[in-house]
Amino acid sequence: MLKRILIATACLTTTAVAQADPVAAPEPVRAPAGHRVAWDTLGIGEITYECREKKDAMGQFEWVFVAPAATLYNMQKKSVGRYYGGPTWESNDGSKVTGKQVAVAPSPNAGSIPLQLVKAEPAMGSGALSGVSYIQRLDTKAGVAPASACDAQVKGKQEKVWYEARYVFYRP
Repeated sequence: MLKRILIATACLTTTAVAQADPVAAPEPVRAPAGHRVAWDTLGIGEITYECREKKDAMGQFEWVFVAPAATLYNMQKKSVGRYYGGPTWESNDGSKVTGKQVAVAPSPNAGSIPLQLVKAEPAMGSGALSGVSYIQRLDTKAGVAPASACDAQVKGKQEKVWYEARYVFYRP
């Protein structure tokens, strides 16, 4: 765990969180016209995967996404919130938002989880996430399912994989 923290800290000190350009995102994951950036964050954390038997192929196994857990940082590298299963994004001010994926696009970074566009549900609480309508996951690094064996001998085993991504929040 200490190694992951040191890696995350090193990445945070060398990765600048710049204002998102909604046009720079691939077409499938662009926020709709008329939406503007409300909050631009860098998420650093882990994704948990579990070795499970494939639903439609008895006797075959695969790593299945279970849940993310990440800290959200602002451009000044200060912790401003967290992201966790649900999916839920929560600001340190107590406001939070959930949503449903509407589109994905391949990451330009090999071995990284895809880019994503999420349609937000109405926010809970008032604060940074109030009025958020869409959330983008951009600039992904790592986070794909483990490369280790997944078979009957390790069925049920969970593994955590480090990842990093920008989460950009939009309002109409």
